Amino acid sequence: MVNVYEQQDSNKRRSLLVVAFFVVFVVLISWVFAQVLDYGSGLMGLALIFAGIISFGSYWWGDKMILAISGARPANKKEDFNFFTVAENLAMASQIPMPKLYVIDDSAPNAFATGRDPKHAVICATTGLLQKLDRTELEGVVAHELSHIRNYDIRLMSLVTILVGMITLLVDWLLRSARLSDGNRERGNLGAILLVAGLISALLSPLIAQLIQLAISRRREFLADSSAVLLTKYPEGLARALAKINADKEPLEAANKATAHLYIVNPFKGQKSIGMFANLFNTHPPIEERIKILKEMV
Repeated sequence: MVNVYEQQDSNKRRSLLVVAFFVVFVVLISWVFAQVLDYGSGLMGLALIFAGIISFGSYWWGDKMILAISGARPANKKEDFNFFTVAENLAMASQIPMPKLYVIDDSAPNAFATGRDPKHAVICATTGLLQKLDRTELEGVVAHELSHIRNYDIRLMSLVTILVGMITLLVDWLLRSARLSDGNRERGNLGAILLVAGLISALLSPLIAQLIQLAISRRREFLADSSAVLLTKYPEGLARALAKINADKEPLEAANKATAHLYIVNPFKGQKSIGMFANLFNTHPPIEERIKILKEMV
């Protein structure tokens, strides 16, 4: 198994690769549409500036964007006493700074971590999670999220969340521009070929970006589960928490497709893909498999 320091270095490299991929993608898709719409090189320059600004913003303010999207509020130490004390104890044990704690007012039990590094990290839990789990189960969940922080999963997944969303918005804008433009009508076969190429690229790019996002998310969950056990020394706590969260059939209203992969358990209860490609579209590995692995650690 890869140790925590190797995983941290890997996630830092992957974060840079994600940003590089995003910039290259934006320039490439903009070049195709610049040819289709006959805009010249000006569109590419604007696209490059756009990609740079969004990448910078995703790094520095991605956690705030995600918290705003989720409707989270700062936790109250008096009302959320177990949440605070569990997080404080486990943060000291893992030798990382105490993360900021946020709460989503939703009765569906779930939680996620976000931020750009351990010094600027956030753990967010729903009121349902804090009310329905006992302290031992809550320790398993918080240890899982602290492991995401310690392994720098939070930086990687925050970047991926914001950039995938921006890819979708950019493609939508380019498609609208293509429908409104008359630039390719008089360019014959070449214009038609470029238009088809642009449309295919625009339609496939968000799907490819989402598949990459989901694949990264699934791999991180197994590592965070095992890292949480190393921290708590009690796999049964996390196993019970996962089983209890999974058994609760209430969907999390605050979640959306952009943030679903961040949660410890898929927030869209009852929505399962079927068929030979089912696993490609799952935000998380099967709960049964995660619990089985945890029970083998007992």
